[in-house]
Amino acid sequence: MITYLSNGLKIKGLLAEPENENVSEGFLYLRGGIKNVGKVRPSRIVQFALQGFIVFAPFYQGNQGGEGNEDFAGDDRYDAFSAFQLLAEHPRVKRVHVFGFSRGGVMALLTALHMPEAASVVTWGGVSDMFLTYEERVDLRKMMKRVIGGTPHKYPERYEYRTPLYELDQLQANVLIIHGILDHNVSAEHAFRLEKRLKELGKPVDTWYFKEYTHYFPPAINRQIVRDLGRWMKEQ
Repeated sequence: MITYLSNGLKIKGLLAEPENENVSEGFLYLRGGIKNVGKVRPSRIVQFALQGFIVFAPFYQGNQGGEGNEDFAGDDRYDAFSAFQLLAEHPRVKRVHVFGFSRGGVMALLTALHMPEAASVVTWGGVSDMFLTYEERVDLRKMMKRVIGGTPHKYPERYEYRTPLYELDQLQANVLIIHGILDHNVSAEHAFRLEKRLKELGKPVDTWYFKEYTHYFPPAINRQIVRDLGRWMKEQ
């Protein structure tokens, strides 16, 4: 666990490195959820480090001893931007890939937009449209109104700010979308909208859709996809 600075705040995160001294590819892991839901799990970070990546996963502000307050892809996006920079400056990292799971999907896309040198971006079960999340997840509306500061009807600009679909013309990194068609946490519509917009803009995008899976994949399939996406990243 390390502490780093993001907009003057001390943020905590988890860093995993292969035991060798080789120069490696950096892997920025952007978690989903909020607060204690979707916390960074060391076992998950190790999965990616075992593929030869130097992995860093920020906890986002206000979590696990960090300063500030997480605000669902608002100012906490700077925690991801600063974490990218931390990896980029690591003496053993030659380039940095960005990965986002669930709510981390918007964080990953926003980071790749802010950091055009990102080698690639992967969104797995990822949110791409905050308006759609508010519409679909009735159970999250109270939290979203509190954290974002209102509804999308009253403050559309706050939801647009958190929706990278509107800025994808500036994206330079190649994108991989992974999504379970039966996902009820983050519907596959998020993936379809992201794919459609990228294709409209002539941006390179690969899609791995799994018609039999939900937001969570069986462990053996999960491990195989981790290996496959690791190879995909290194080919970009």
